[in-house]
Parts: sequence; C-alpha cells; structure tokens
Amino acid sequence: MSPTAEPTVVVVPGLRDHVADHWQTLLAERLAEAGRAVRTVPPAEGNRLRLDVQVGNLAATLAPLDGPVLLVAHSAGVITTVHWARRHRADVCGALLATPPDFEAPLPDGYPTPAELAENGWTPVPRTPLPFPSLVAASADDPLAAPERVAGLARSWGSRLVELGAVGHLNPASGHGAWPSAEELIRMLESGSARLGVTRTGGRP
Repeated sequence: MSPTAEPTVVVVPGLRDHVADHWQTLLAERLAEAGRAVRTVPPAEGNRLRLDVQVGNLAATLAPLDGPVLLVAHSAGVITTVHWARRHRADVCGALLATPPDFEAPLPDGYPTPAELAENGWTPVPRTPLPFPSLVAASADDPLAAPERVAGLARSWGSRLVELGAVGHLNPASGHGAWPSAEELIRMLESGSARLGVTRTGGRP
C-alpha cells in the first residue's frame, strides 16, 4: 500500500468502558502520536448488550470517513465486526480480530449467559467469509474461548490465525497492557500478506 493510501485505523472495543491501560487505548495513542489517522468506536449509549446498538455504533463511526480503513477489534468487538460485515459495506482494507469470545458456549461467572446473548442478537455468530483480509489473534488460555473454537471461527471467516501463546484474554485483567505485536500485525495487513495459514508470535505481548 502506498503512503498516500494509508488507511484510517478504526479501533473497535468490546463491551467495556474506556480503560486507559488497555492495549487498544495505548495503540490508538501511539498511532496518533506517529501521525496516523485513528478513530475509536466510543462506548455505546443505552443498552450496550444489544448487538444492533453495537453494530450501529460501528457503522456511525465509519460513515463520515473517506478512504480506506483498517479495523482493530478486540473481544466482543470482533463479534460486532463480523455482524457489521454482513449488513454493511465500507472500504475496509483489513481487520485485526483479537481474542474473539465464544458467545455460543457458557462464559465464566459475571459474563452474559448464552440465553442473554441470544436474546440480544449476538448468536448465532456469523460464519461466512469476511469480504476483506483479516487476522484472528488467538490466546492459548483465553478464559472466554477455547483455542479450537477460535481456530474454527478463523477458518469460517477466511482469516489467517495468529497464535499468541498463553496471554489470557489479552487485557489488563490478564496482566497485559501494551501489545507491540499489534503494530506488526497491522503492517502485515497493510502489506497484503495476511493470507490463510497460521502465524505464531512468541512470549508476552
């Protein structure tokens, strides 16, 4: 991709509020400091557990942007992204999809139940190929999704699987803040090298 066509990076958080030490927050700050165009989908107003609220919020963030965009989604933001891709179109040159949760299996205590997720439109999770290149970054010990389930989603979406090792859910609760590998994976998407296969990244983020 030529420098003049550098995409706007659009950060798609999960269901959380703003967290200062989350890797998505830190990534957006680093990219902005480097002169990149960055937008972050803000926390949804109203019932944020409603899928249509989350998809609408992503669509509203993308609507005013000109030129190509690159999506960087985490957790429930990944599921929002794949649902959005079934309903909408934009000039998306790629998507980094980090640690998607398995919304079709029971989650740990404190998370929505399968029934609540179904009632709010999250399931079934789309399994059609995405219309843009994508990387699915998977953790070996994610409490919200078994590795084989994430690998199956990656295959269904036509995504390249990136194995991160044991990084939990790749969030501050798992002991992780900055994730420098995210920028490497963004460059991979921008260069067009995100093809089917498996990539392994070593060690902690």
